[in-house]
Formats: sequence, C-alpha cells, structure tokens
Amino acid sequence: MRPSSALVLAFAASTVAQDQVLLVDKLKGWFAQATAAVSSAVPAAASSPVASGRAKAAESIQHELTLENWKETLTVDPSVSTPTTQEWLVYITGGNATCFGFCGNTTKAWNTSLPLLAAKPNPPKFAVIDCDAQPVLCNSWSVGPPSLYYFQIPKPLADQSAPAATVRYQPLNRTSTTTDTLKKLVLDNELENVVPYEGYFHPFNGPLQQYGLAVPLAYVIWGFSKMPSWLPMILISFMSRTIMGRRGQGPAPRAAAQPAQ
Repeated sequence: MRPSSALVLAFAASTVAQDQVLLVDKLKGWFAQATAAVSSAVPAAASSPVASGRAKAAESIQHELTLENWKETLTVDPSVSTPTTQEWLVYITGGNATCFGFCGNTTKAWNTSLPLLAAKPNPPKFAVIDCDAQPVLCNSWSVGPPSLYYFQIPKPLADQSAPAATVRYQPLNRTSTTTDTLKKLVLDNELENVVPYEGYFHPFNGPLQQYGLAVPLAYVIWGFSKMPSWLPMILISFMSRTIMGRRGQGPAPRAAAQPAQ
C-alpha cells in the first residue's frame, strides 16, 4: 500500500472515531435533558395517608419543647393535690444536622406507638424535641437523637420545697427501634430499670443548671459545631507558634553590674 493511501485511510478512520465520540456525547446530553424533563413533569409522590394520620395524631398528643418553653411545660398539673409526681416522656429526634438523616425509622415507630402509650392507665405526658430546630436546648441537656428522656417531677409542697426530679436517659437504635421496642420500654416499665442520671447536665438539678451555665455552655458547643473543620487547626497552629516564639526569646539579659567608684 502506498504511503499516501495509508495516510488517507488513517485520516478517515480518525474522522469516523471522532464522529462516534461526538455522537455518543450528543446522545448522553439528550438523555440527560430528557430525564430532567420527565422528572420535572412527574409530580412528587404524595406521602402515605396513614403516615400523615399518625403524625397528626402524635402532634395532638405531645408537646413541642423549645429553649424558651420547656421549663414551663415540664411541670406538674397545679390542680392535683400534693404529694404527687408527674411523669413526662420526651422523644428526642433530629434531621440531617444532628441525626444525619437516620431518625426516620425511630420517628415512625414513635408516631405509631404514641396512641397506644397514651392509652395505658395513668399515662405520662408526652413531648418532643427536634435537635435540628433546638440545638442549644439539646446541648444544654447533653442529649442527642434518637433517644428518650423520662422525667418524674414531684409537685412542690406548700412551702415550695420538693424532692429532686428523677430523670432517665435512654438512647434508641436508629435502625432496629420498632413499636415493640417502645412498648417494652413504656408499657412494660423497662424504663424504670434505667439508672437515673445525676450528672452535671441534669436538666433540673445539675450544677450547670443551678449556676446558670448550661445555656451559655450549650451556645459554645453549638458554635464549635458550626465552625469549619479547618479553622481549629489554624487556631491551634497559630497558638503553638506564638507559644514557641515566646519560649525561643528566653529571659531578658540582666544589666551588667557597674563597678563601685
């Protein structure tokens, strides 16, 4: 084969290959556009009516706690005579920020079981905290989702004295928690076997609450959680260089003693 013929054939082959690549790219682009058009044209699937009904039923039973209202909400009915103790069961949940999007299973189990829990004799009162919406409150209690906080709050006596509130904290498994799990904890009184919490972050009687430090500390923790991951490293590096620089300077030299005249 002559060299000129070989060059012609090579040029033709490369041209065909380039045309095939361009055709494939055009097909990919067209397919992406068609997929986007179909996705925008098809409406999002509506949530299950059963799930929506459960969520509405749960909302009608439980109280939503915030940093501003929790102390006024978690109280004893003033019409009840003393001595008495009011039980509160608080479900702690979250979203993408505090539960990484994995609280859906436990929330579904909570909403499903809540009417059953409320039907027990002398049921506790129910409340919920969304740590995505109330991060400072969750940090002031040092709790995270998904979990339960079980309160037994005594009513103050006539002289306003009252025993300390008993609190029990029970974390929930994000994947394996079911309605049966909550039934056993509440209806079968397994929560009573949890050792009461008496640490620094006790919501009522902890030292941080008594000295007014829980909320300021919670803001600090929340601020650190919002800080970019690279910023602490820069601050640590800056501080370490400053300290090492001061050490490297050493003590100031003493002035030489002047000879006596």
